[in-house]
Amino acid sequence: MTTGARTAAAPPSAPDPHGGGRPATARRTRRRRDDSAVAGLFLAPGLLGFLLFIVVPLAGSALISLYEWPLFGTPVFIGLDNYTKLFGDPAFFTALTNTLVFAFVYTALNLALAIAIALWLGTRMKGAGIWRVVFFLPVITPMVANALVWRLMLSDDGVLNSTLGGVGIEGQSWLSDSRFALAAVIAMSVWQSFGYNVVVITAGLTAIPKEILEASRIDGTNPWQRLRYTILPMISPSLFFASTMTMIGAFQVFVQAQVLTQGGPGESTNTLVLYLYRNGFSFDRLGYASAIAWMLFVVVMLVTAVQFAGQRRWVNYDK
Repeated sequence: MTTGARTAAAPPSAPDPHGGGRPATARRTRRRRDDSAVAGLFLAPGLLGFLLFIVVPLAGSALISLYEWPLFGTPVFIGLDNYTKLFGDPAFFTALTNTLVFAFVYTALNLALAIAIALWLGTRMKGAGIWRVVFFLPVITPMVANALVWRLMLSDDGVLNSTLGGVGIEGQSWLSDSRFALAAVIAMSVWQSFGYNVVVITAGLTAIPKEILEASRIDGTNPWQRLRYTILPMISPSLFFASTMTMIGAFQVFVQAQVLTQGGPGESTNTLVLYLYRNGFSFDRLGYASAIAWMLFVVVMLVTAVQFAGQRRWVNYDK
């Protein structure tokens, strides 16, 4: 009896630490699998598009660059000969130089004009919203149409030379003179696209707390000091985004040079994408054109990497 009573009164044994948690662990594992399946289902369309339209074309372009690949005919494998020929091609380096000059000058002018316009629109002027629409209209207008209008304006007997002649100034051959052709392409490109950066920078300006600007005024700063030491550091993330996207777009310049000058006079406005297009579809050298495309990709990646590496010195994400 005593033994039986002691047995009945004994507390239940503790659960096995190695086996008691298995049902809960199994449920958590199943939940994770279900969540992963749902996430994969939602990501599948984007991943499929990325594979079909980004990865596969990149791989195909890399493969084609190893061949002498005519538009019509049988491809012949030549290894790295296209790249070897590329580094010995003076026309390639001319196009690369033109593209670099265009990219850096265009980006600098674009950002400077966008900052000036955004600051002007931020002075609580009447009709600021209408002006924003006006400046943004060229961005959504077809680039070919804009380029055709600019070609008519800059022709020898166009609007610009007629206006200059009316005030006693001799006009220039803006599109057929190598001294002015690239500048004309840059001017048209800046006019076409600076409105987008106006919107981006304006958004950055509106995010600056008014208290900070009021405090800087109370401290006795002049407008230039407020711009240099307060406004620009506060909108540096917007400037970094605008500069990076503008630079990437600048290296892809094609329509402006093609429509305005056809790459001329001579090679003065020939760009990498225009040179790529001519080799692929005018000279029937798809392999060589693919090698140019990969060199363009490398240049853009290097410039973008430098921009990201340099952002630590001037971009301020603290509010």
